[in-house]
Amino acid sequence: MPDAALLAALRGIVPAGAGLGRADPRADHPLLAGEAIAGAVPARLREFAAGRAAARRAMAAIGEVAAQAIPMGADRAPQWPPAVTGSITHTDSHCLAVALPSTLCRGIGIDLEADTPLDMALWDVVLRPDERDGMTGAQAKAIFCAKEAAYKAQYAQSRQLFGFDTLHVTFAGNHFAATFTRDVPPFCGGDRIAGSVLRVAGHLLAAAHIPPHG
Repeated sequence: MPDAALLAALRGIVPAGAGLGRADPRADHPLLAGEAIAGAVPARLREFAAGRAAARRAMAAIGEVAAQAIPMGADRAPQWPPAVTGSITHTDSHCLAVALPSTLCRGIGIDLEADTPLDMALWDVVLRPDERDGMTGAQAKAIFCAKEAAYKAQYAQSRQLFGFDTLHVTFAGNHFAATFTRDVPPFCGGDRIAGSVLRVAGHLLAAAHIPPHG
């Protein structure tokens, strides 16, 4: 089953001790008080609710109280409980979440995309000039997926928005390094976020995390 394959793949690229959750965004999932989003179309609301359901399952897997609201902040990012760091991702048919005790990880990001070439109209947005040499659409999509995961991981620390050109991605097999091309406090230009991208069940699945200090 695709869900089982995706969860197994995700387990292999996130830190030990992570809790995982999944939910079907095509199904209905109840929201808790404080999680409602105003004006959302039904499809968006189902995706949002599935993300929260998956996140609560991931938290339950690490011993957190599952019945906790995960509201959306003013920046639209999930507001995880103080003792937890986590990430949510979805496509039209799959929703995945990961959660870790904040003592084990300062930030984690996951991204799930259909394994299709990156639209060439997006190349100038996603790829830096020094990432384009000999690039194929499939490789470009992997870079997109890696940057999305790395961005989510760093956001837990920086709370800063930035464009794709702020990260330069290099691959060694399935593993990648996303290097900051400028300072994004508390990160400095040259700092790296490590992660992995896998092709599984017709999808690209990426995960990146920032280890604890020390």
